[in-house]
Amino acid sequence: MPGIAVILRLTALGLLTAFLLTPQSFAPVFAPFTQYGAPPIYDQGNLLSLALSHLGTVCLAAAASTLVAVSLGILVTRGSGAEFLPLSRSLVNLGQTFPPVAILALAVPLVGFGEKPTLIALFAYGLLPIFENTLIGLQTCPPALLEAASGMGMSARQRLMSVELPLAMPLILEGVRLSLVINVGTATIGSTVAAKGLGEVIIAGLLSNNTAFILQGGLVTGLMAILLYDAMSAIERRMFKAARID
Repeated sequence: MPGIAVILRLTALGLLTAFLLTPQSFAPVFAPFTQYGAPPIYDQGNLLSLALSHLGTVCLAAAASTLVAVSLGILVTRGSGAEFLPLSRSLVNLGQTFPPVAILALAVPLVGFGEKPTLIALFAYGLLPIFENTLIGLQTCPPALLEAASGMGMSARQRLMSVELPLAMPLILEGVRLSLVINVGTATIGSTVAAKGLGEVIIAGLLSNNTAFILQGGLVTGLMAILLYDAMSAIERRMFKAARID
């Protein structure tokens, strides 16, 4: 079974790469989904460029979400910051409470059209899973290990960096992975405010009633999400395997 899973992933990666590099070679596949002589392959922009822009926006937003969410998680699990837990939880929940479209509508008058409002929406939407996983990871560190670290003369900072964060890292990375995958799909709405991304392909299909365009945007977005999830999972396994060996 593991071998079959690897073959499927490599096949998906190969198909995605081939389509983005030479989309016109897939025209016969998408031609049945067009009508009235409409083009079967999106021709209003470079698909590879759009996919890279889409992925770049998602990763940039995820980096900002991770920095803020992990910092908040550390703060509220310290004695001096515990009182800020309810406030922090309320703040990170705002991104999930308000739909990304609503955040875009609020952000556009402040920062204009383009990538910036999309980054704000994705940043807000990605905070919750990272924050909650960081919180759980730090709160569930075995007390015996923390006491042993203190008994060895470690300072609070040393204990955090050498014991708590390494133990919490699997959960933190799981939150980051979940946030990334969710936002790969969510980022398609950025095209409604002129951000470069795969949503542009889907919107073009909807406006022209071209199902082929909609399928292309949706399939590329879905494959990117799956492959990104698998890639992060593989990186995590290698990291923790190397840590166990060391």
